Amino acid sequence: MHWTDRRTRFREVLNGNRCVHPGSVYDAISARIAEDLGFELGMFAGSVASLAVLGAPDLIVLTLSEFAQQAYRINRAGKLPLMVDADHGYGNALNVKRTVEELETAGIGGMSIEDTELPTPFGTTKPRLTTVAEGVGKMKAALAGRQDPLLAIAGRTSAVQITGLDDAIARGKAYEAAGVDALFFVGVRTRAELDAISAATTLPLILGGVSGELTDKDYLSARRVRIALQGHQPFAAAVKATYETLKALREGVQPGKLQGVADAELMKRVTREADYTGWTKEFLGG
Repeated sequence: MHWTDRRTRFREVLNGNRCVHPGSVYDAISARIAEDLGFELGMFAGSVASLAVLGAPDLIVLTLSEFAQQAYRINRAGKLPLMVDADHGYGNALNVKRTVEELETAGIGGMSIEDTELPTPFGTTKPRLTTVAEGVGKMKAALAGRQDPLLAIAGRTSAVQITGLDDAIARGKAYEAAGVDALFFVGVRTRAELDAISAATTLPLILGGVSGELTDKDYLSARRVRIALQGHQPFAAAVKATYETLKALREGVQPGKLQGVADAELMKRVTREADYTGWTKEFLGG
């Protein structure tokens, strides 16, 4: 498949002048819904991938192959530019290079590599960060693994909530110097923190889990925030809907009386039934 257009549109968001909220997606149908609703970008998180593929919590037990395969399924279902959270790159800097190669082949528009020490080492109870030097090495390896220059790579850190604002800024500046296309900060909670980060860096910014005083898109846009995640509620909503539907059926509710079930028209739209009907007539003589 040809990925240039969606990567170009992803770059346009990063290089634009306003902040967007991506739609959190996890499979082909959710991506199509986000695209139909007009989201500029989709976001496929490692945590959601672990839930969708393994039914497991976000403990880095998902493999790169499983993650890349699900990203490809999402991408082939539509034309929504997709950002993915590639966690720590599934290993050291050499693994990061391989991660970029696989995810680029899967058709993503942008990705982040973080400097958290993952999986959680033995004997630790709190998140830990790699050294800045190792983080820089991972960013350089990610850039070296990229074949399509349109693919956007963001350096990600959770330092704000682990080691403090000063360290977060130092890491952001180091990753910027390494050549990444954007900086992704997780754990920013106040305008004072964001103001300091924005003043100390020059690249487009991505924020994870914005809330409270960081929900004003005009303010975020003025601080170079181009992508602001809102969380991954769609997957949780799908879990609840599935649970409630199965529970109701188990308790004897008749299918025709179930609440919250997609109607036939919505199902036709998200499965692209009209396309398949046309192809059936054209190719099978129907």
